[in-house]
Amino acid sequence: MKEPLELRGARARDGHRLLRIGMVLFLFALLVGLAVPRFAVPRLGLSTHLLGLMQGTFLLAAGSLWPKLTLTRAVSRAGSYLAAYGCIAAWTANLLGALWGAGNSMLPIAAGQARGSVVQERIIAAGLVTAAVSLIAMAMIMLWGVRGLNPDAD
Repeated sequence: MKEPLELRGARARDGHRLLRIGMVLFLFALLVGLAVPRFAVPRLGLSTHLLGLMQGTFLLAAGSLWPKLTLTRAVSRAGSYLAAYGCIAAWTANLLGALWGAGNSMLPIAAGQARGSVVQERIIAAGLVTAAVSLIAMAMIMLWGVRGLNPDAD
């Protein structure tokens, strides 16, 4: 059964959005890598650098696959926003920890003994928890979308 061209176009736009965001995140991660020794917690700065590279690459891969997924317009849009939010929120939480010298409550290995104020630790925790939830939901959407992978999609 052929799907409407309009629906394919919507998924293609969602995929293109993920490609743009992935490339921007990858670029920002490269720039963070140049500043690793200057962070309040250099180990967490390195973690931020590597996380951005990995998540930027993931968004590039997801954006490339997105037009081939079998998803409705609403689910496609929701999944692409969840992917973008999850990757950006996790990267931002790590970056804030590296800048503030905080993050021990959620990132004990990367942050070491660096502990920020209660507000800083809660901001980092909220970013990481919401990122995890959104990325898990997005992974379930992608898994659902590959059930009827469309090999004819561009």
